[in-house]
Amino acid sequence: AELSTDRPSVLRELGLGTLQVYEALSSGGWGEDGETEVTVVFTDLVRFSDWALRAGDTAATEMLRHVDGAVSPVFGERGGRIVKRLGDGLMATFLEPADAVDAVLEAQDAIAGVEVMGERPRMRAGAHHGLPRRVGRDFLGVDVNIAARVAQAAKAGELLVSGTVRESLDDDRFKAKRKLMFRAKGAPRDLDVYSVSRR
Repeated sequence: AELSTDRPSVLRELGLGTLQVYEALSSGGWGEDGETEVTVVFTDLVRFSDWALRAGDTAATEMLRHVDGAVSPVFGERGGRIVKRLGDGLMATFLEPADAVDAVLEAQDAIAGVEVMGERPRMRAGAHHGLPRRVGRDFLGVDVNIAARVAQAAKAGELLVSGTVRESLDDDRFKAKRKLMFRAKGAPRDLDVYSVSRR
């Protein structure tokens, strides 16, 4: 239950490590493990919690249903796997960074037509390519934490990516602007982060 603008999403709630361990334990998915090279994506809806408090549970549930109905098919078409839903956001993985970027940008376009009680959702997202540890159906580790922190720094309607994603993108298709002075707790101090959009 988010009660202020200081806490606009689950990304600022529990420490990501605690949240991930809880999710993995509650799902019962500890059957497989090992490092897997993937692009990890986090999304959430900016200021959704504040709006939901005013609009009520019925409207908030309707909003999330419409957003999921727009986002999930796009992610699936691009080869994405939704690992888990986190309140008004989600965590997904992709094998290729470019597929992750395409999926997020298409999903942001897809939710542009969603409106509930005069409110239009605005999704922010972050992506990082690395070697997180797979534990059952979940992924844990530093690379997951980096992706979450990158997403947390994004503005409404923005996609931020780490340098490991940026280096795999086609400059003829995407514009990438480096975010200067990026700092986030739990992320490496030398992490390069870019705002990405279509050309």
